[in-house]
Amino acid sequence: MEISTSQNSNGIIWFLKDRGFNDRTIQDMFKRCKRLQGVEKDRAADNWAYLKSIGILERKLPNVVSKCPKILTLGLNEKLVPMVECLATLGTKPYEVASAITRFPPILSHSVEEKLCPLLAFFQALGVPEKQLGRMILLNPRLISYSIESKLTETVDFLASLGLAREGMIGKVLVKHPFIMGYSVDNRLRPTSEFLKSVGLKELDLQVVAVKFPEVLCRDVNKILRPNFTFLKRCGFADGQIAALVAAYPPILVKSIKNSLEPRIKFLVEVMGRQIDEVADYPDFFRHGLKKRLELRHRLLKQRNIYCSLSEMLDCNAKKFLIKFGLFA
Repeated sequence: MEISTSQNSNGIIWFLKDRGFNDRTIQDMFKRCKRLQGVEKDRAADNWAYLKSIGILERKLPNVVSKCPKILTLGLNEKLVPMVECLATLGTKPYEVASAITRFPPILSHSVEEKLCPLLAFFQALGVPEKQLGRMILLNPRLISYSIESKLTETVDFLASLGLAREGMIGKVLVKHPFIMGYSVDNRLRPTSEFLKSVGLKELDLQVVAVKFPEVLCRDVNKILRPNFTFLKRCGFADGQIAALVAAYPPILVKSIKNSLEPRIKFLVEVMGRQIDEVADYPDFFRHGLKKRLELRHRLLKQRNIYCSLSEMLDCNAKKFLIKFGLFA
């Protein structure tokens, strides 16, 4: 038996070396997956060929296998094929399954009956439309690794505590941003919601954040939200104005200060010659592109000596803007 195991070990080592793995990586893989050292070379070769056949690029295969060495030890027809075929029924495009596996290889090590099916049923019960189930799983394949009882249910309970009680509301949040399920309620989601309350957001405002901009709830208070709040204060916005800005356009607290907020405020004040109070009255100012919309439209209006409010200037598409101000050549 020991001789057989040793022979298998030598066989798999040469198999891995032939595919570009170095000694250090191979030993690390053996430590993380004890079964790999004794796997038959033929099984590993069949699994490798199968992964390639479903669309995983050969240059990415070593990275996929190094992330989850167990893949090479699994039964092809017992484990890999059933999971891939089930995932394929969830996707709409040929490359989606291969892309999901590349991003989270351990998805192949989970059971269709014990993990994937209960997960799909859990999301369906929350009102996630059948057509969106596949999108969620393939966009964030890590979902399959979370415990429904201890992890996913906790996130759902947190969202319900925000007042998202209407049927299907929580499902809409999960479809919009499936990655929210990966964040800790106690360490991330709840502290962020509490900070938003401290800024001045009411319960209805928090519900809007959760439904329309759930990614905001996933950001770190001390690293992102608080520095953005401090920047807005430094620009001269009053607390009430910041609360109104955040309620109307929550991403203002997560946008890059250097690349987004600061250049827009600077352009507003120094180039356009306007007061920040105008932005407080028109939070959507921060939605618009600086180069393609703000600078271009300001230049066109300035050439004609036309003055208007920010909403009049920005709340229309390019064609309507030109018609509104008679700027057709």
